[in-house]
Amino acid sequence: MSGASPWPHIVALGDARRGASLHLVADDAARVAIAKALDIESLESLEADVDLSEWLDGVQIDGAWRARIMQICGVSLDPFETALKGRFSVRAVPPGSLNAPAEPIGEVAIDEEAEDPPDLLDSESLDVGFYVVEHLALEIDPFPRKPGVEFEQPDGPRPSSPFDVLRGLKRD
Repeated sequence: MSGASPWPHIVALGDARRGASLHLVADDAARVAIAKALDIESLESLEADVDLSEWLDGVQIDGAWRARIMQICGVSLDPFETALKGRFSVRAVPPGSLNAPAEPIGEVAIDEEAEDPPDLLDSESLDVGFYVVEHLALEIDPFPRKPGVEFEQPDGPRPSSPFDVLRGLKRD
């Protein structure tokens, strides 16, 4: 997912730091835009409950979302619906924050058990919808298969590969 958020829900950082609970429901236009951005057949529904709270000089974003998506099976090419849900917790800090992650210098060691560093916001506001869509995108199977569908290798001779054709052209 790149470019502008397909489901913008902008909250001023000051309002987010005072605390807020949001219930977001994607309307028809938003679902079409999100489906296009995520390259899926359609987004049947998307709802999220997001809590915003103060964290250092930034904000803590805790969310839970539910979605139903329509995908095309990679084997049978039939459309099928999948129900997805997830939870996320993200921290974000404003531009110029002393709590922003430092730019890495040289080789970087990654500790898989450590907490993720906070996101660095571009402005004094945050797009809550972006975080929901980002976490939805992480849960979508990039190689969808309709339940019960199995790939069956076709019988018969294998078509020759381009390398077999080139081998046949080679002169002795």
